Amino acid sequence: MHLPPSARARIFASILSAAIVAAPVVPMLFAGTSAVAATSKLGDLSAFRKIVEDTASLVDKGDLAGAKTRIKDLELAWDDAEAGLKPRAATDWHAVDKAIDAALEALRAGKPDASTCKQSIAALLAVMDKMAGKT
Repeated sequence: MHLPPSARARIFASILSAAIVAAPVVPMLFAGTSAVAATSKLGDLSAFRKIVEDTASLVDKGDLAGAKTRIKDLELAWDDAEAGLKPRAATDWHAVDKAIDAALEALRAGKPDASTCKQSIAALLAVMDKMAGKT
């Protein structure tokens, strides 16, 4: 079927408008899947986030020594991934790195305070979620 250019342009504009309107809904359909986790400029941060969640759970249980050990896993994994992550989005990488450093500092304090540890871990999770477009 042959359509005049003006009709094709209207059809294309309608399709494009529908796609733009639907775009924000699509990630919501996949909430809880890796499709959402991969929205960060840094890539999929879910493996790092899992370590932070484990650390938060240990802090919640009062196991600050265990949390200190578990967050070391995050430090090592983050440092190992730096060469691949940082070039993708240096500003985002630095924001996450700074939040990781704050959590490490809280857990490595001479006498760690559970409240401070919880706050720094919550802040780290918030930064990770922001980078992943979840907030």
